[in-house]
Amino acid sequence: MISLRIAIRYLLAKKSHTAVNVISYISMAGIAVAAMAMICVLSVFNGFSDLASERLSMVDPDIKVSYRAARVIGNADSLAEEIGRMPGVRSALPTLRAEALAIYGDVQQPVNIVGVPKGFGEISALGSLVIDGEMNPSTYDLRGAVLGVGVAVQLGARPSMERTLLLTVPRRIGRINPAFPMAAFTTDTLIVTGVYRTNQTELDNGMIYIPLAMARKLLDYTTEATAIEIGITEGVKEADVVAALEERLGSDYLVADRLRQESHSFRMISIEKWITFLMLVFVLIMASFNILSSLSMLIIEKEESLMILSSIGATDKMLRRIFLDQGILVGLTGGAIGIIIGVCLCLAQQHYGFITLGGDHSQMSIVTYPCVLRLTDVLITAAVVSVIGFFAGLIASRAVRPPYKMS
Repeated sequence: MISLRIAIRYLLAKKSHTAVNVISYISMAGIAVAAMAMICVLSVFNGFSDLASERLSMVDPDIKVSYRAARVIGNADSLAEEIGRMPGVRSALPTLRAEALAIYGDVQQPVNIVGVPKGFGEISALGSLVIDGEMNPSTYDLRGAVLGVGVAVQLGARPSMERTLLLTVPRRIGRINPAFPMAAFTTDTLIVTGVYRTNQTELDNGMIYIPLAMARKLLDYTTEATAIEIGITEGVKEADVVAALEERLGSDYLVADRLRQESHSFRMISIEKWITFLMLVFVLIMASFNILSSLSMLIIEKEESLMILSSIGATDKMLRRIFLDQGILVGLTGGAIGIIIGVCLCLAQQHYGFITLGGDHSQMSIVTYPCVLRLTDVLITAAVVSVIGFFAGLIASRAVRPPYKMS
């Protein structure tokens, strides 16, 4: 404790050389800024992750079942009926996904089509995201198509009964006649009945929802589907239904909850978050060199004091421990200041949203940076600051060369 008290005195006392004070304050400020940036950046990534989770929950079903060994499930209709009778399952419907070429007037665009049956609104809130036209049961009877807003803009399409949308896909069955290449494709016409917006690029810019019967006709399928999409009963735990499905269907089928369905999106957000965190750790390490500089100069300045301490019985270990504690104190002080400021800024942004996104706010679903402060991020930042402060003090303490003796 004596070494710690001396270290605190060295930290707070005014030094005889102004440069030592300046460098010490700069080192604290560098640590504080880096720690503050860590808290803010991690919290913003948390906000975007939660925002993505909320958006996905409006489009994806509660649970999706797909076949591991093949692209499609062979007898999907009967399997959907079987799953629909299981406890906790509100609705189970087959859906069919494929790639196609959309043609609207003179404009063409490759798209992903999703064939959905009647009752799709029971497992997906896509209908609530329609911004032009509608998506209701009559859509399926009218051979209607609901386009993502990006697809609609690229094609120049709007809900209308006067113009048709053509979908073209390669024939899945049969031989190709080189003399008549167009026979290698299947084409059908639809009417654009609605346009939706999810604010997710992959859905808005490349997805079209069409009736399941039409999708099967285009792709030469009868009862097949690429997935069984499931809505669970309110109040039932999703994990319990997933476990029951995995037990019933076996290892040949992949049963995915919402998080697992879009695991790649969350994985990318997580990767970006921690890569940014590592970059800030590197900045923090660079800032710690200022601690080494200030401690090295402090050792030179306090040489006479070290001689006195050594003469009255201070051991070599104690003298080194003084500057080890000094480095830890500088790191912890700067880190604590930065963490407190970062927490205050994140809480203010989380509740008041004073930092806004750029662009036209009328065309955006959110206008402020999402920010979610989590205790784990604060603890991780504090741990990193503590470790860096410890090693900075440890390295600087090695510069002490006892014994110091009074002449």
